[in-house]
Amino acid sequence: MAPLPKRRLSSERQGKRRHSISLREIQLVSCSNCGKLTLSHQVCKNCGTYKGSVVSAPKIKTKITKVEENSKK
Repeated sequence: MAPLPKRRLSSERQGKRRHSISLREIQLVSCSNCGKLTLSHQVCKNCGTYKGSVVSAPKIKTKITKVEENSKK
């Protein structure tokens, strides 16, 4: 047989316990290099820098046109 609580918990006590579970807004900071908003303590996705030094090359998206596809064949 499972143990049962001796007394009923009040809704205030329950609310205090569940207070930390609530959703919070994400903290965005501006990049020191390019000025775009990024997550704090993360590498900038736009320019690839972290704390003023280049960590990774930024990903560049390019579109492939039909002319380029025909020239590759």
